[in-house]
Amino acid sequence: MSVSARKRAISPAEVLARKGGEPLVSLTAYTTPMARIVDRHADIILVGDSLGMVVHGLPSTLGVTLEMMILHGQAVRRGCERALLVVDMPFGSYEEGPEQAFRNAARVMAETGCAAVKLEGGVSMAETIAFLTARGIPVQAHVGLLPQAVNVVGGYKVQGRGAAAERVLADAKAVTEAGAFSVVLEKVTEPLARRITEEIAIPTIGIGASPACDGQVLVLDDMLGLFEDFRPSFVRRYAELAGAVDAAVAGYAAEVRARAFPAAEHVFPD
Repeated sequence: MSVSARKRAISPAEVLARKGGEPLVSLTAYTTPMARIVDRHADIILVGDSLGMVVHGLPSTLGVTLEMMILHGQAVRRGCERALLVVDMPFGSYEEGPEQAFRNAARVMAETGCAAVKLEGGVSMAETIAFLTARGIPVQAHVGLLPQAVNVVGGYKVQGRGAAAERVLADAKAVTEAGAFSVVLEKVTEPLARRITEEIAIPTIGIGASPACDGQVLVLDDMLGLFEDFRPSFVRRYAELAGAVDAAVAGYAAEVRARAFPAAEHVFPD
């Protein structure tokens, strides 16, 4: 069923049921106006910790706080009606153990109204995922490239080549068995992403992975050509809005300096 035909929000159970069916459309959003637009077309809206870089100008996602995720989650919630709303758990908010993860995930869900949280990690996070799901918190997992662990792995490298393929596969299987309703595969080699999609029972959401995945996700600002600091090779830009914004601002500045704006129609007579 198309997103436009739905009258209520998609649930984690419905996403799970889409395994092997119509591909799932997922995009990030960080503000109410963008969420309203994305909600018309997407099945899943992710409030990603990428907001640290895209919105706040941080060098990585590591400086993102729980308070930042909640603030943006609340903003997106106001613009999200049909899509499943998922909020990232930021670095340091869940790795200590299942109890810490539950406290913080419960807070995120209560304060944002999201339907699920996302956390990074495979085998190492399986116990935590099982703990959360057993207590009513739906979890979207994330394996392959883990941006929050970028200092450990030595950069934003492609995952799953050679002997590492079995490790990534084991991670995907572990989060499936732990009860995650879907899993993001980031920057995983195409053959491996295809194999994982075939071998696990939950939907795979690819980002730099494979067209065979059960769905795809991109950072909205990357896809729109708004984020210019760098361009990941796996991103297709469906617009180049940074140039349009620059031209609009330049036009405004020129008219103000020339006293051409505001014109008569922009001011109020006696």
